[in-house]
This record gives sequence, structure tokens and C-alpha cells, in this order.
Amino acid sequence: MSNGIQFDPEAIRALAQILRDTDLTEIELVEKDSRIRVARKPPAPPQAAATMAWPAGMLPAAAPPAAAVPVVATVAVEAEVPDAKHPGLVASPMVGVAYLSPEPGQPNFVTVGAKVAQGQTLLLIEAMKTFNQIRAPRAGTVTRILVESGTPVEYGEPLLIVE
Repeated sequence: MSNGIQFDPEAIRALAQILRDTDLTEIELVEKDSRIRVARKPPAPPQAAATMAWPAGMLPAAAPPAAAVPVVATVAVEAEVPDAKHPGLVASPMVGVAYLSPEPGQPNFVTVGAKVAQGQTLLLIEAMKTFNQIRAPRAGTVTRILVESGTPVEYGEPLLIVE
């Protein structure tokens, strides 16, 4: 760090904690001509399922000063859901936040045991302030719901199983 750029170690730790708590693989903050990027490697062999909600108050109030060169930190990784290869798996087609109901306080689109028709809305994923309907790829019965409402999801992450 001979170029005079200083890092805020607490801000970097906070970003790494957000990655752990939300199951994201990368987060980047940009302020003027400096940026800080914290990333982790994808999971190694799966061991156990974990679904975490976004913790309230975990985001820093303002972006910390950062280096022009990205900083990469490797963080411990939660494992994949064991049903990831199930033939009835409905996976997330995008990165965003999953919602099981159309609005807060409203009943969920589907519940475990519900019969669904092909094309029926199963849940919503909010991405870039747009709510995207995730529809049933086929008719069947919802046997498992693998996410909680308000949980951040990544592309390809298992959402639910329709058998």
C-alpha cells in the first residue's frame, strides 16, 4: 500500500460477513474513483443445507474508502441443498430477492402439498426493482419450498420442488 490508499479493515470484515450471511459470492462498493470488491470462491463439495435471511442493519451507511485495485477475500461457504439434482427442481433464473407472496401480509402463492398447473406463479424474484414471476415448468404437487420469503437468491439456486 505504498500508493497512500488506506483500507478500513472493519468495512472489509463487514462486507465479508454480508457474503457469509446472504450466501452471495461477490459484493462491490464504488465511491468516486475508488472501489472495494470482496468475493469468495464457489462451494467445494456439498455438506449441508443452509438458508439465511438478509440481516437487518448489516450494510454500511456509506461506502468506505477503497483501493483502485480490487481486494479479494476468501470466505467460508455454505453448502448446496441436497435436492439440487432433483428432476422437479425449480431453480432461480436470476439473482435477486425471493418473495413467496404477492405482498407482505398476503398468503403465499403456493404451500407444500399444493397442486399447481403448468405456468402457475410459484413465487416472485425482485431484481433491479422489478418483480419477476417464477412459474411452474409443469403441473404437479409442491413437495418442498427451499427458500424463505425475503431471502437473497443467486442464479441457479434451488427454490422449490414440483413433483
